[in-house]
Amino acid sequence: MTIKAKAFRFGDDINTDYIISGKYKFKSNDMNDMAHHAMEELDPNYYERVSAQGGILVAGTNFGCGSSREQAPLVLIHSNTKAVLAKTFARIFFRNAINTGLPVIECDTDRIDEGDELELDLEAGVVKNLTKAEEIPFAPLPSVMAKLLADGGLVNHFKQNGGFAL
Repeated sequence: MTIKAKAFRFGDDINTDYIISGKYKFKSNDMNDMAHHAMEELDPNYYERVSAQGGILVAGTNFGCGSSREQAPLVLIHSNTKAVLAKTFARIFFRNAINTGLPVIECDTDRIDEGDELELDLEAGVVKNLTKAEEIPFAPLPSVMAKLLADGGLVNHFKQNGGFAL
């Protein structure tokens, strides 16, 4: 699976309240509506900037920390965020992302800047920064996780296969 999109850069310790504020959690179950509020506390224009062409969210350490909200990766998916790259992820966010079909990759993000054109090759384990002609290696996801992502997440995997087919 290859993903090509522009980088949208954020820092360290991006918690699930920054991804989707808790004030929206009970207002709607419609992820398309909620996606309009993705990352709005850090970038009020994130949805408008990423939704048209898609993007790869790039962060530092501890991405997705805080409360366990499945809505966090879902609003990123529905905002047209194609993947998230970070140095480290909070464990529960990482699992929720894979289970909902959002590619999340741990890699060195120091040399990726806002607006860089990136190409992510999940099978090869490499992020190509096309803007800077650099490659950033990462450990490819285990085959089980790669299969879940390819199927669009855990629920879609179950629907397609009538249960686990890993």
